[in-house]
Amino acid sequence: MDKRFFNIFGLTEEQAIAIIDTPLEELEDASDKYIAVSHLINFPTEQSIAALVRAIETSNPADLDHRIVRRKAVESLGRLQAESALPVIRQCLQDDDIYTVENTVWAIGEIGTKDPKILEEVAQLLDKPGQIYRVIIHTLAHANYQPSLERVRKFTQVEDEPTRSAALATVCRFTGDYSQITEVMALLQSPNVNARRGCIQDLIDSRYYKAIPEIARCPVSLVFRLRALRMLLDAGVPSGEITFAEVQPHLEQVLYDRPNDIDLVHEYDVTPVLNFVIEELYQTDFGRCYLATKTLLDIYPQEAPAALLATYADKAYNDYGGHYHVMKLLGWLKYAPAYDLLIENLHNREPQFQKSRGACAIALGELGNSQAIPELKNCLNSRIWDLKYTCLLALDRLGDSSGQEICAQDADWLIRAKVQSSK
Repeated sequence: MDKRFFNIFGLTEEQAIAIIDTPLEELEDASDKYIAVSHLINFPTEQSIAALVRAIETSNPADLDHRIVRRKAVESLGRLQAESALPVIRQCLQDDDIYTVENTVWAIGEIGTKDPKILEEVAQLLDKPGQIYRVIIHTLAHANYQPSLERVRKFTQVEDEPTRSAALATVCRFTGDYSQITEVMALLQSPNVNARRGCIQDLIDSRYYKAIPEIARCPVSLVFRLRALRMLLDAGVPSGEITFAEVQPHLEQVLYDRPNDIDLVHEYDVTPVLNFVIEELYQTDFGRCYLATKTLLDIYPQEAPAALLATYADKAYNDYGGHYHVMKLLGWLKYAPAYDLLIENLHNREPQFQKSRGACAIALGELGNSQAIPELKNCLNSRIWDLKYTCLLALDRLGDSSGQEICAQDADWLIRAKVQSSK
């Protein structure tokens, strides 16, 4: 599991446990206990697990602050894959708080029990009104709990698209009949961004390799698409169901992330003004961001660079979504004065800006400045596979093949495959 984002509070294990064992009413800030139970994900020890169990057992479900801590403690135990805590976690399936139940079901899935009694208790939640059913269906699917099939099937007709997607994919997996998988794929073009993201996960879980071209064009963040293609490659190449060569064009299409390679689900009724388009780069629905990106390139190519630099100075420098789009656009616009800014952010090691580093590599390749070659080669030592891959693409764009030699024996099979494909 990638834990780069978890260690942000600076507490020691002992400090976090001490906070957990302090009654909530004695703390200066009730959120301190929430922070403490979150932070213990960094310490996979028996004492941390025991402290998280105590946080659950001593919480008062009738009190909101207690409920919030309880939910997070269950989640942390799931992230720690604490099998020894299953008896206590299991009790939370009976909670009246649906969010605690959601975290409990998720945690059981992360721990990965095969206990039919526990899985049946999870399945029974499908008959309980008002639950968050998608996570329940996912957990049952991952556990391959076939006795839940007919209960899951009821959700293949529900209005909620993320839930319907999970149910359809699970029925396909349980029955081996994939005739309805096209209904899941259709949700890649849903106006609902959560449905788009969810159905990508369902297609991954279904190992439905035929969906790869459509996943690559889905209007969600490239993080979701790259994760999907990487997981499908890691599963399908060793099994012989797909080859790297078959997926490579789609993978590189996602890494370049040109707006013309996205099947957009939004459109403007009239041509928007520049300021509106710039603001759209900050939308959480990346479908809107890609429409804005395309509009800037097609309609405002002359005015866009100055507007992008202004919004970077205003807020994109600290907004990882907007930051990504600004970096990529400066490359597509071939705005040479952005070179120093792109180099600076190519080496930005803050975890929330990881995808921007790949965007900067692609952008530097587009600028065509050979001074970037040593900077790009320095990044080939990274452990981030997509950064290495984008740097190889950028180096190739700049006419430099020396990166291939550096990566010829890379620890990541996908990077080695990329190098081999270039020979």
